[in-house]
Amino acid sequence: VEDVIEQADYLYGSGETEKLYRLLVQHKNSDDAELLWRLARSSRDLAQLGSTSAEEKKQLTYDSLEYAKKALEKNESNSAAHKWYGICLSDVGDYEGIKTKIGNAIIIKDHFQRAIELNPKDATTIHLIGIWCYSFAEMPWYQRKIAATLFATPPTSTFQEALRYFHMAEEADPNFYSKNLLFLGKTYLKLNNKKMALLWLSKAKEYPAQTEEDKQV
Repeated sequence: VEDVIEQADYLYGSGETEKLYRLLVQHKNSDDAELLWRLARSSRDLAQLGSTSAEEKKQLTYDSLEYAKKALEKNESNSAAHKWYGICLSDVGDYEGIKTKIGNAIIIKDHFQRAIELNPKDATTIHLIGIWCYSFAEMPWYQRKIAATLFATPPTSTFQEALRYFHMAEEADPNFYSKNLLFLGKTYLKLNNKKMALLWLSKAKEYPAQTEEDKQV
């Protein structure tokens, strides 16, 4: 198992998305949480590729949630399993409509928070809680109405809270992710602080693009 994980991490670091998936999918019946969360991440990465058909993307999205769920069942105290379960559950919500997406929101946030408890230095998960807060802070009125029918006290957040998480993510791992820089800028804009917004948006623009996502930023 350790050899497979080592090989998988090398392929992940090299951006070999398809090779990595082919390696890990052979172990989909494994009982090892470390392998399973990597398979969940790998399935999701493959789903995000431009060359993946819409049908394959949907299948991979649902598969990735299953793998993440299995990883959690095998080891409830695995930080990465919680993180990828939250991410994959959010992705599945894109196929199941706004009601399911809002309904899953609290579960997703709980898993992200559990991931941070287990690994306080995980900047990506701290960033994801920031995104969660940002989404709820800018939620349109009709979605708020749906949320009000689903929960006795619907989840809410503010741009200030989102900002706090984006800054915490930067403190945990400075300059780790172009999207965190972008969202710091966007959140400052929402709070009408143009000077700080410009500072962070400039940093996002100057960030060396290594992934498809960086290029979009």
